[in-house]
Amino acid sequence: MEEYLETLLLTCQLAFCTTFILLILSIPLAYGLAFFRFRIKPIIEALISLPLVLPPTVLGFYLLVTFSPENMLGHWLEKYLHVSLNFTFAGILIGSTIYSLPFMVHPIQAGFENFPSILLDASYTLGKSRMTTLWKVILPNIKPSLLSGIVLTFAHTMGEFGVILMIGGNIPGETRVASIVIYDLVEDLKYKEANQYALALLLFSFALLIALYRLSRRTQSHTLF
Repeated sequence: MEEYLETLLLTCQLAFCTTFILLILSIPLAYGLAFFRFRIKPIIEALISLPLVLPPTVLGFYLLVTFSPENMLGHWLEKYLHVSLNFTFAGILIGSTIYSLPFMVHPIQAGFENFPSILLDASYTLGKSRMTTLWKVILPNIKPSLLSGIVLTFAHTMGEFGVILMIGGNIPGETRVASIVIYDLVEDLKYKEANQYALALLLFSFALLIALYRLSRRTQSHTLF
């Protein structure tokens, strides 16, 4: 039971940290993509969406190689910061953040793009800055988009497998999340034990989606459009 709870707690910890980091990063990123036009915008959008079509093991492989001490970045981190990212929680957190990026950016970007321009013009006419308009006018009225990004990112991270296995391996208490435990148990033909983890993820994801739909319906009734 102790190992079961430890694994689920580590899985939730990874999902929470990934979601929090992506929420902070994705708001300015999605804002820039929605409201500004620049030459390399298609390239940035393609890079953000790449995890949607790229096999997780491919992304995990390149991150594993990049973090290796035999390469420039890994060598620099180990020599000057005494940090090694492969097979650590920090390593799988970086991998999860990159892999789940489109699940947070796309809903928020859609919320920005669908925001009525008349409300933006009204805010600017009243002398409000871009920053004030963002925090006090736009964000409070795109709560359903923010909630969608948060829930999709959290749920997606809970079930990540390929990227985590490549970067983190299978170290109990450090990188061994629920999806990897399920794979190991099925390989050992321990279906009953695997079902305990799978059922927990299934029920949690289902509850999360119900909460999303209830919150989205409630917040839509309180927004301006």
